[in-house]
Amino acid sequence: MTAERVAVRRFSALVATVAWFGVLLQLNLTLRLSLGNGKTIGEGMIVFFGYFTVLTNILVALVFTVPHVAPATALGRFFVRPGVRTATAAAIALIGLAYFFLLRTIWNPQGWQLVADSVLHYVTPVLYLLFWWAAVPKPGLRWPHVAVWMSYPFGYFAFMLIRGQLTGNYPYHFLDAGAIGYARTLANALGVLLAFAVLSVLLLVAGRLQKTFTSAQEREGSLHV
Repeated sequence: MTAERVAVRRFSALVATVAWFGVLLQLNLTLRLSLGNGKTIGEGMIVFFGYFTVLTNILVALVFTVPHVAPATALGRFFVRPGVRTATAAAIALIGLAYFFLLRTIWNPQGWQLVADSVLHYVTPVLYLLFWWAAVPKPGLRWPHVAVWMSYPFGYFAFMLIRGQLTGNYPYHFLDAGAIGYARTLANALGVLLAFAVLSVLLLVAGRLQKTFTSAQEREGSLHV
């Protein structure tokens, strides 16, 4: 194994560890809050898995964990696909940007909740995007992939609206159909979907620029050999 591959594996392990730490810390905090409010563990789990942030951080953790523990399985091969890893990059980038611009000013977490928030919304996104830039192959990425990647946030919004209709609970204030109505909720959801699409396109452009720059460097290096 080359030194480069060893470095990638070690960095992958770091990102996976950080992602799982953030997810499990938030799970612990959510369940403790749920029990403290007289609710059940099951109700706490429903709240926990209702957040796009949590689901996407779990996705990041699985991208690294499954190929490591079960590389020969269909799921292991799925999570190493450049398209899957790029869609994950778009989703985790959206998490960081949405939190910074829409959510960070509406509450003031303290203690371990501040740690969980920082890991889930800032540390893991930055680390994963660094991994994507350095280690994910870009040549096979194509514009039509964006439409496929959109199924993830679209599916989440459909799930969230159905769940909210059944429970009366919505995880995000700007998507709370019970408080702001369905028209505004759908408009906000479309805005988030558009942001995801823009981020996906930007990643594709960045990947092509990286490929072009790398090829130019290789050609220049060959001229000096």
